[in-house]
Amino acid sequence: MPSRPASAPAPSLAPSRGPAADPTDTGWLQLMIPMDEGAASLLDLAARKTADPALRSFAARLRTAHEDELTALRGLRQRMGLPDTDVHQGHEMPGMVTATDLERARAAEGDAFDRLLVTEIRDHLRQSAQVSRSETTAGRAAEAKERATALAAAHEDQLSELEGLPGVHG
Repeated sequence: MPSRPASAPAPSLAPSRGPAADPTDTGWLQLMIPMDEGAASLLDLAARKTADPALRSFAARLRTAHEDELTALRGLRQRMGLPDTDVHQGHEMPGMVTATDLERARAAEGDAFDRLLVTEIRDHLRQSAQVSRSETTAGRAAEAKERATALAAAHEDQLSELEGLPGVHG
């Protein structure tokens, strides 16, 4: 039996860092994290600025859910060995609460703030559910697809709850 040349590398016995990510998985994570971060920042403002008790309560629950999502998404990103840079910084994309949106929200008061909050969160929930559904069909990493399935369902439920609040019209 011929021996292996001395220069050939030994097979790696190191365990995998985590689920393998294809470009769809990577793109989904790199989009969802800043989308959720922007929404969470806006929801922080809602705790102080909205006068509507039902909207304030909804925003508080949604803020907690987004923190849980962010923890899970950041953990997945780490397990996939992806960098923690925001490749979408400064981008204005559907469903993304931008720095400009946050400035407008800080300046808005009363009903104007509530309308801005509802519009931005509605767009965020719709777009993030859509992007997550795309991950479930086009992604490769099972853990990412499972997380995307859960996120899409949660955001669709949250959107339904938002639309059911008194004074909120779809």
